[in-house]
This record gives sequence, structure tokens and C-alpha cells, in this order.
Amino acid sequence: MSKIIVKTATEQAFFKRGRDLARKADAGLPLAEEKVISFEDPADLLSLLTTARLDVYRAVKERPESITGVAARLRRDRSAVKRDVDALARAGLVEIEQKTLPGHGRMKEVRPAAAHLRLIAEVM
Repeated sequence: MSKIIVKTATEQAFFKRGRDLARKADAGLPLAEEKVISFEDPADLLSLLTTARLDVYRAVKERPESITGVAARLRRDRSAVKRDVDALARAGLVEIEQKTLPGHGRMKEVRPAAAHLRLIAEVM
């Protein structure tokens, strides 16, 4: 995925976007390689994208690695970073992949779900 857009939008705008995408697909036109996550209430968007979670996202975008590694770089408690990573993963902003380590053991690597994240907030 190349782009994720996180924005505020009304229910009507959500359904209009769906109709527009369906029309493009029916016409055989190419669809943009993007994922849109929309919130009706800007407060819901802000509860997902806290300052701490944005720091986690930036760290993962800079260098994907384990939750422990991200926590060490940010100088934060691992369990707090894990909660933030889980929230970002539920929203589709990061991906967690189980990797086998050479020799033995496994780790979970966290990486951004897209190369670009665009935030759009409009208070209506």
C-alpha cells in the first residue's frame, strides 16, 4: 500500500466515496492504491492518534523493528508501546509480522502499513 489517509468525514461523504469507487471499478478505470480511514467525530481521530502513538508511528516508519526495540529508542515502557502498537494495528496504520530469528526464537516486527500517511481533520 502506498498511502493511508486518516480524516474526518460525514456519513454522506463516506457513502459518496464508495459510490465513486464503484463507478470507477465498473468503468474499468484504475483505482488509487490508498486506504482511507474516516471518523465522523474529530475527537475519535484524536483519541487514536495521540502524541505518543504518532511518536511510535514515526519510529516504526524510520526503522521497522520489534516492539522492544521501538520502546528502547523512544525510552518508553515496553507495555505502553505495545498498547500503542496494538491500537495502531487495529486501525490499520501499522502491521505486525511474526519473524523467525536465526538459530532460535521469534520476534514480532512492527512496520508502517503504507509509505505515506496523510492526516486531514476538519471540524464541522
